[in-house]
Amino acid sequence: MVTIRDDHALAGDLATEAGTRLLALRARDGFADPTALRGAGDRESHAYLVESLSRLRPSDLVLSEEGTGEERHDPRRQAADRVWIIDPLDGTREFGEEGRADWAVHVALWQRGDGDGTLAAGAVALPAQGVTLTTADPRPLPVRDGRVRIAVSRTRPPEFVRKLAHLIDADLVPMGSAGAKIAAVLTGEVEAYIHAGGQYEWDSAAPVAVAVAAGAHASRIDGSVLAYNQSNPSLPDILVSLPDLAPTLLAGIRDVHR
Repeated sequence: MVTIRDDHALAGDLATEAGTRLLALRARDGFADPTALRGAGDRESHAYLVESLSRLRPSDLVLSEEGTGEERHDPRRQAADRVWIIDPLDGTREFGEEGRADWAVHVALWQRGDGDGTLAAGAVALPAQGVTLTTADPRPLPVRDGRVRIAVSRTRPPEFVRKLAHLIDADLVPMGSAGAKIAAVLTGEVEAYIHAGGQYEWDSAAPVAVAVAAGAHASRIDGSVLAYNQSNPSLPDILVSLPDLAPTLLAGIRDVHR
């Protein structure tokens, strides 16, 4: 049951409850029809999150991966002070595969503030791992020890990251959802996550909010700022890493793109 709480705690409550419902859906429907399971997961988690936010934060707007095209390009967002950016089921492919735990629920709040706006709160639930990472209680970053490991997409790892890994003597670790990959930086499974070639704001907003709250580096792959609640929600590339590793990665990315 979600109660009225501050934005940090609310993000965590919503992501956790959506994840609980997704686990129940997996258990109820099974994996015989992965396409149907994935579709049901997207729909049911989206419905729960949007209904909860409309009830608990009725003055705020919502940008969801599962929203309609009209909702994604709602011009009111550009004048809004508060926008929830959600991915009801990040890693839909993995959700439909029995035994996979690298899928997530993302809930983030963008708030205007004095400048262009910032991610004010966020949570990433990893339901099959029994973990929710939130800005309410950032966990200490792990200490880097040994070879660098870079999380990359299971299905479309950028070719330049292979060159980067060779350049800096790093290992590539394929994983599912963006949320799971960024969470892996915070839990010490990898030291960095790099992606290019296509993403949207909902893919990274909540994981970036959680990572930055914990002290991690997060930027575009050219080092520029990640901007959210833009008129076009495309945000095609990202770098998240332990902070001491970021200069090496950014320099290496520049070198392989020369």
